[in-house]
Amino acid sequence: MGSTVNSKWLPVTTTITVALALLSASTAAISLYFCRKKSKVLYSKIQELEISLNSCMQKSAAERKGRIRAQQDLRKTLAQPKSENLEQASYPMTPIGVVQSCFSTRNGTPRQPLLVPLARACLVFDSARVPPASLEGLVEYSHCWIIYVFHLNTDLVKLWKHPSRSKFKAKVRVPRLKGGRMGVFATRSPHRPCPIGLTVAKVEAVQGNMVLLSGVDLVDGTPILDIKPYLPYCDSIQGAAVPEWVMVDNMLAVASVNFSEGFFSSLSDCWETAKKKSLYASPDELQCLIKQVLSWDIRSISQRNQPHDPLIKTGNGEAPHSALDSNQNQDQEALDNENSQILFLMTHAWKSYKPIFFFPFQHSLKAPVRGDGTL
Repeated sequence: MGSTVNSKWLPVTTTITVALALLSASTAAISLYFCRKKSKVLYSKIQELEISLNSCMQKSAAERKGRIRAQQDLRKTLAQPKSENLEQASYPMTPIGVVQSCFSTRNGTPRQPLLVPLARACLVFDSARVPPASLEGLVEYSHCWIIYVFHLNTDLVKLWKHPSRSKFKAKVRVPRLKGGRMGVFATRSPHRPCPIGLTVAKVEAVQGNMVLLSGVDLVDGTPILDIKPYLPYCDSIQGAAVPEWVMVDNMLAVASVNFSEGFFSSLSDCWETAKKKSLYASPDELQCLIKQVLSWDIRSISQRNQPHDPLIKTGNGEAPHSALDSNQNQDQEALDNENSQILFLMTHAWKSYKPIFFFPFQHSLKAPVRGDGTL
């Protein structure tokens, strides 16, 4: 009886054993497959890492060779006699951007920064050389330094192409000294042996590769070499001494500025024509800019020394409308009090000024809002 029962269960046991063996074999095969697949993935990653490591090592070696070569060249240059070094050494610099300013000519452009708070400009960087990421964080500063080139100097080409042949004037006329001369390095004259300027401006907004500035003293088209953030803790020097003639604040100040009748109407028409390209939101704001500009005597030393002539009229009693006449006969009247001067900007004269105060950009600039909620 017992043998009969065992014989019945024997096939079942055999089947289970075989099934377990097959299951174990299948599990082992599957595990082996996944292990091989995982090893291939890991091997592929190892190869990628090796390639990346080799590439980094090659770049590092190339950079190291370049630094060594540059250091060797620098040592050779510094080892040359100083007389030869001054004549042969040059450091060519390519501008990284250009200023699109509300001032199209030097005449009328403020002589110093921040004197005209409404004087605005857009600094446009070369997108091929300056990626927008390089401007990240600049909007957190209220002001920035701007290093630029005095590109309108007439002797610029001669000065840079043939520096040994070019000569500069050691002394220049200073407006605050009423034409008196001072050493060029004691002034901020644009006519310098190395025509590079330094100014400061307020950062209003940053958008893409453009920076909107205010308080500028830059002419439209000024090439920019570099900008740096203004740091009050080290850029503002307490107790700094300056000559007495520099501290005369009212030397070039104008007591009051009045506009002729009908001026605002003409100004509004001009603003309406180019309002999408303008840096100013309304004709009123534009008039405030003009008033701020004229609040500082924009005339040259020779113009201030010339006696004032009344507006020349033609035979029929009408004023001439040529640009030459309007430039030679400025509509300005001086009161008896030498500290009070009234400047009249006539409507016909405004026609020659209007290109100065409009933004020469091809599209309107929608500046982002600063962190404090203001533009």
